[in-house]
Amino acid sequence: MLKIIFLLFMSSGLPVAIAMAGASLVYVLLSGNLPPFVVIHRMVSGIDSFPLLAVPFFILAGNLMNNAGITTRIYNFALALVGWLKGGLGHVNVLGSVIFAGMSGTAIADAAGLGTIEIKAMKEHGYPTEFAVGVTAASATLGPIIPPSLPFVIYGMMANVSVGALFLAGILPGALMAILMMLTVAYYAHKNKWGSDVKFSSTRFFKAMSELAVVILWPLLLWAVVQKFNAPPQISVFVGLGLLFVLDRIFRFEALLPIMTPVLLIGGMTTGLFTPTEGAIAACVWAMILGFAWYKTLSWRMFVKVCLDTVETTSTVLFIVAAASIFGWMLTATGVTAAIASWVLAFTKEAWVFLLLANLLMLFVGCFLEPTAAITILVPILLPIASQLGVDPVHFGLVMVLNLMIGLLHPPMGMVLFVLARVAGLSFERTTMAILPWLVPLLVSLAILTYVPAIVLWVPRMFM
Repeated sequence: MLKIIFLLFMSSGLPVAIAMAGASLVYVLLSGNLPPFVVIHRMVSGIDSFPLLAVPFFILAGNLMNNAGITTRIYNFALALVGWLKGGLGHVNVLGSVIFAGMSGTAIADAAGLGTIEIKAMKEHGYPTEFAVGVTAASATLGPIIPPSLPFVIYGMMANVSVGALFLAGILPGALMAILMMLTVAYYAHKNKWGSDVKFSSTRFFKAMSELAVVILWPLLLWAVVQKFNAPPQISVFVGLGLLFVLDRIFRFEALLPIMTPVLLIGGMTTGLFTPTEGAIAACVWAMILGFAWYKTLSWRMFVKVCLDTVETTSTVLFIVAAASIFGWMLTATGVTAAIASWVLAFTKEAWVFLLLANLLMLFVGCFLEPTAAITILVPILLPIASQLGVDPVHFGLVMVLNLMIGLLHPPMGMVLFVLARVAGLSFERTTMAILPWLVPLLVSLAILTYVPAIVLWVPRMFM
């Protein structure tokens, strides 16, 4: 009966959070087995979680980066690095999303932030609007895969899995997806005989390469100093950050300090310097230092607006989590999850068959539900089955998030579709058609990551 009430509410056009909470309340009232206040109690306890504190802070960090001119710096850095290749701005689009993904953690922030700059630049350079929209949409899915990631935080809380391990699990899959997207750009460039978009400048290229070298070598050098001289990690990090600011001032790097954000977050979590939740706060502090003190592109008026936007987004996300908590609990209490598990296990006991069916289900659900709601509904149903079949919960978490990110590109509820249609000035139908070819590299990535779990689990197992 619970499922029927939920489907009736959804079909009536109610928002998914209200449909979940309302269905649970109506079921409790009709059954008479529980007092109605249990709905409120379970909703409150569902968001009374320390890891969930990371949600507002990661949203705030992404908004600060977007509004402090950081996106323009990332775009210019990517342009210097790969803009001279054939189909250059397409490669810039993908590389820029890889970098911005290490700050925002959401696909929508990537599409709205970098997407605005990238689509405008590609149209000015003569690229078809559909191609610009397609590559922007596909690259936006990197936001929640490359750490930090808001969906990983929600999944980690629901599945009782280490958020740090999930963050580490996204590194190699993010790189694989970026490579496949850049190969797709290269195919279109070769097919349409597109040239480069900027002249190759050895000065700009080697300056960008030197920034990358600093980003790679800085944590290795820091680790060597700590090991060699037994220096306290906290002091070493602060001294190392001071040296970064000195280098940035001397050489006037384009985006050295912004692209250090994921390095600082991952390094801090793997060394135990802070938890993922504390890392979200550190990301906000870092963004404020860059915006207010270093680049001086952030004003207090802008900061207040960013905070208000963050409150609005956070309240929406947490209300969905709260509503899904009672709904998931009711599904378990009424035996729905156990019945589904029994049915699936009676159908197949092969992990690869289950993963295929789960992928199809999650792709379908992702077309209709916002990722946070989908995660909170699907985890209690699918994760117990995955565990019984020996599927690693970290691996399954990445597969689930990737499925739901692809769902963001689908009608009827794909939020990235709506954002890019508005940014590019295209109709919803043309935007949908523009994105369809880019589902190929995304689905290939999904297949590889589903059935080659070593790609997902190698980094977490090495560090954790």
